[in-house]
Amino acid sequence: MSYGGWSPYVPVAQRRAKAAREVKKLRKNGMVIEPIEIDGRKIARTFWGQAWCNHLEKFSDYANRLPRGRTYVRNGSVCHLAISKGSVEAIVSGSALYRVNVSISPLPEKKWKDVRQQCAGQIGSMLELLQGRLSDNVMETVTEQNQGLFPSPSEIKLACDCPDWAAMCKHIAAVLYGVGARLDHQPEMLFLLRNVDLEDLITTELDISSATSGKGKRRRLAGADLADVFGVDMEEPVKPARRKPAVRKKAATRNKQEFKPTAAAVTRLRKRFGMNVAQFAKLVGVSPPTVSNWENGSGKLNLRQRNLNALIKAAELTPEQAQREVGSAR
Repeated sequence: MSYGGWSPYVPVAQRRAKAAREVKKLRKNGMVIEPIEIDGRKIARTFWGQAWCNHLEKFSDYANRLPRGRTYVRNGSVCHLAISKGSVEAIVSGSALYRVNVSISPLPEKKWKDVRQQCAGQIGSMLELLQGRLSDNVMETVTEQNQGLFPSPSEIKLACDCPDWAAMCKHIAAVLYGVGARLDHQPEMLFLLRNVDLEDLITTELDISSATSGKGKRRRLAGADLADVFGVDMEEPVKPARRKPAVRKKAATRNKQEFKPTAAAVTRLRKRFGMNVAQFAKLVGVSPPTVSNWENGSGKLNLRQRNLNALIKAAELTPEQAQREVGSAR
């Protein structure tokens, strides 16, 4: 029964129990669920998460609407939040389960070029980038309200299937805060969301001072070091081909070439599984920016052997098996 046109109040515990049952059904149907879990009252604790939330709160368009979502995200109402290129898809628990979609425009090429130019040569700062330990110059560059990496309200489109008429309902507000919480643990997702390549800021062609090589000496940062620091697997450098005996070449062809590592092949495989970039990255054991780099490549990809093996193994799965693999990896 409703009173004065409003639905009767439903306790939070009761809503969460109902949401848990509905989410369990979605998991059984093969959906990979990525909930937002907040420990304590602080929504974001790291530089990237806090910077995202602070940026949104600077805009008058959002100032009076965002607070409604804080309680929702803190009490675990954001049951699912998945970030892919230019999009955030989420499920939020209210009086029912509501689906939220946040579309974000790609970072304009001119802005991205300006960011790269201002950060060029500051390798020490780049190493600290995803760890959130930035020099003042780099920090100001990447978080500048109008020219940095974060989107403006005009670049964000909001949609929720709840009956609230407001442009930003509490479910959308909770999701926007949820993005900040997710960036706490996966800051590379910001680059994926704005459709820019993290490796544009991380170049092996720039030199950094070596702490062990003595005064005045320089060393180059190898691709393997970058992969370890940033969690982005870089393609192996192309090496001159060596002539191998015909028998060994045939064996390698039989065992390793079931899946041809091209950008188009990776994209087809991911779409065959019905996965977004983050889900497919979990399946093959790499970071989302790595998958994006593969898909944006051209021709044959020069992958590390472990990555090629993971793709070959994935290609042998059915969509149902792939969804179960990602679900069990949580």
